[in-house]
Amino acid sequence: MTNIKIVIIGVGRWGVHLLRNFLAHPDVTVIAVLDHHLERLAAVKQQFNLDENVLLTTDWQAVKQIPEVTAVVIATPAITHYSLIKDALQQGYHVLAEKPLTLESEECRELCHLAEHENLILMVDQTYLFHPAVVRGESVVQSSKLGDLRYGYATRTHLGPVRQDVDALWDLAIHDIAIFNNWLGKLPVQVQATGTVWLQGGEKELIPSSPGLADLVWITLTYPDNFQAYIHLCWLNPDKQRRLGVVGSKGTLIFDEMSSSSPLTLIHGEFEKQGNLFIPINQKQEVLEIEKAEPLKQVCDGFINCILTNTPSLISSGWVGRELVEILAALTASLNQGGKPIKISNSY
Repeated sequence: MTNIKIVIIGVGRWGVHLLRNFLAHPDVTVIAVLDHHLERLAAVKQQFNLDENVLLTTDWQAVKQIPEVTAVVIATPAITHYSLIKDALQQGYHVLAEKPLTLESEECRELCHLAEHENLILMVDQTYLFHPAVVRGESVVQSSKLGDLRYGYATRTHLGPVRQDVDALWDLAIHDIAIFNNWLGKLPVQVQATGTVWLQGGEKELIPSSPGLADLVWITLTYPDNFQAYIHLCWLNPDKQRRLGVVGSKGTLIFDEMSSSSPLTLIHGEFEKQGNLFIPINQKQEVLEIEKAEPLKQVCDGFINCILTNTPSLISSGWVGRELVEILAALTASLNQGGKPIKISNSY
């Protein structure tokens, strides 16, 4: 049996779930857990009844002294990613990093080239891309069942958590952008964003007059064929929504994460022209069956498979992470310029 020795770096809210999945993986041995908070280390030791042989440490240098490390899993604040990932790759470790890959597109590019040069796997935990509903949705959109694609929309709102390191754009948008890119099989060529600050930086200040963190953000993504996707993001709206749709000439595909019974729905319907009138026809609703699987487990399984086959992830490689960071950076530029359209080259 293959035994891939892994270090988990960061066991906060998300890192705990990564640890849980890798502890359960038959081809993996977790040999160390790193976190700067001693109470977190104590908590995971108790929660998972970790073996005494698992190193619990606050010191990255201590991890580097372990000779048999195969890979590291990084679930730390994004501002720490670049230096940690670069050091890990230089040590010869495969890397799975929480999204976003880094906060700068050029840093992402450098890390991707470094991974390729060292023949190592660099993968980003874009969990939604491994969600069974998103996987099935891609096949539906690509099958032309929706007819001619017209536009897309998404809403991601909740009452918190309110971040103090990034705004609602960087905290929330990456999920829906990743899904739209995946379903369309294309990258946006132009983006726009406007936002409002209420909580951190002044009272109801419009970007760019405020240096604060935007609580509400509106996004427009324009794709090469003029398909446009509109995204609404807010972390101070108690109406929790996780809903995304793609509209075509023959129907609309909806991914509603809040619906446990029907997260993926295809609503059929189109117009038939009769004289000057447009008559709705072929109207029906179809709940699409999806595989029962934990998306994060699929991420972890995918990472291990990439290592075993020495093949970069086709779904969420470092290069996919770089594309998303480049889009977020362009949206930030638009946000800071009051919604000015920003073109994206998507060059490697």
